[in-house]
Order: sequence, then C-alpha cells, then structure tokens
Amino acid sequence: MASTVVVTGGNRGIGYAVCERLAGEGFTVLLVARDPERGARAAASIRGDVEVVAGDLTTIASVRRLADELRDRCPRVDVLIHNAGLWPSRRTLTGDGLEESFAVNHLAPFLLNRLLEDRLGRVVQVSAGLYVKGKAEVGRTAVGADFHQMRTYADTKLCNLLTVPLFAERWRASGITIDAVHPGVIRTGLGDRRGPMGWLLKLVKRKWATPEEGAEPVVRLAHDTGTGRYFNLSEEVPLEGPARDAELAGRVWEEAEALTSAG
Repeated sequence: MASTVVVTGGNRGIGYAVCERLAGEGFTVLLVARDPERGARAAASIRGDVEVVAGDLTTIASVRRLADELRDRCPRVDVLIHNAGLWPSRRTLTGDGLEESFAVNHLAPFLLNRLLEDRLGRVVQVSAGLYVKGKAEVGRTAVGADFHQMRTYADTKLCNLLTVPLFAERWRASGITIDAVHPGVIRTGLGDRRGPMGWLLKLVKRKWATPEEGAEPVVRLAHDTGTGRYFNLSEEVPLEGPARDAELAGRVWEEAEALTSAG
C-alpha cells in the first residue's frame, strides 16, 4: 500500500509543487485546499494518485472538520506537510476573534497535530526565516495587537516554530518525528498586494526562486527521519533569538491549548 501524505495549501505555489513531486514518487497525496474547485483543478493536473480535501484553516471549528475528514479517509497519515500560510495585508479577525494569519500559520497546524497525532508518522512544517524578526506576545499576537503587515507575519511564524521542539519531545516515545524548514524566498502568491506596491513586488519576485525549487527541501524532509530540527533550505541550523526561549515556548503552547480546547 502506498504511503499517504497530506499537504495543506496544495493547490498552488510550493504546496502544488510538493504534491506533484510526491505523487510522482508514488505517494497517495491528499491535497488540502480552501477552495474545492481550485483544489480539483490542481489535482487533475497532477499525474498520480491525488485526492482533494476541502479544508478551511481559519477557524477552530473548520480545522476540526478537516481533521475529521482526514481521519475518515486515512487510517494513517505517513507524512503531514503544513504548507498553507497567510501573509496579511490588514488586520482581519476570524469568527473566533483571532487575527487571521495567527489562526492559519500557527493555530491550525498546532490543532491538526493534536487531533491527528494517534495516526501520524512524520510532520514537516514549512516555516519562514523571518521568524527572527518576530515577537510572540501571549494574549496580543493572537488578536493582532499592534498589527503590522511584516511583523505580524513574522510573529505568527515564530509562534508556530516555538512549538516544533515541544512536539518533538511530546512524540519521542511514539516515534512521530517533526522538522521545520525555511524553503527560501520563493516566487509564489504569498504576500501579493494590490496597487503600485503590488506591481513593484511582482517585478522583484521575478528574481526569486521557483516553487519547484522551494519544494526541494520540503520533499527531502518528507523522506527524512530526524526530529525537532530547523532547516534553512537543506542545511540544518540552530534556532535564533526568542525561538530558543523555552519558557516562552511553554506559554505559547499553553495559549494554543486554551484557544483550541486541545488540552
């Protein structure tokens, strides 16, 4: 039986390239997309065993529905790749009263990990090198206090990254492994804007790496067996700054448990 991989945000960008690569290697790929029509078009263009799963990562309830769907379809998730991400242009609150990028970039992966952990084999978290510019402020980052387009994105990525070593330790006895990777500065739709700044960004992005290049370190980690590590492209590097703060990591974890009722 083919191994099963779940890829969030799999209908475009790095996620699509990862689905394409792993389907070509013989994996059964579950492509998670917020828009089922776009997900279906993406899946139809990939050669191999690819199924679409509609999944909204913006609210606690919708993430729980996605987890239920995945549990119904998969007796085992050999690899779970958290690729979906949001770079916000303005402060937007979800139905749970949380800042949207905090919900998508941090809480959704946290909750999926908790809800699926009895059938996980490996987790790959797509991260961002900008985490070093972030601050994880318990009680404030969650609601987008002092919102800033770049710093809020960095804040949410830092929150997420702080939980990776804790998941690695939590799962050590069960054999589940987890690593995080910054895939590079990639030419995707992440962070696209309208107006003059948007056009300027598109010009700049022409020099950035392709989604296929961004998929390379993610696919490599899908096959790896280490745990609790952070990679910049294909190089393992130590975490920096507040990402090394164990006390902060514990408080971020406790907040995520409280917000998701996952304790």
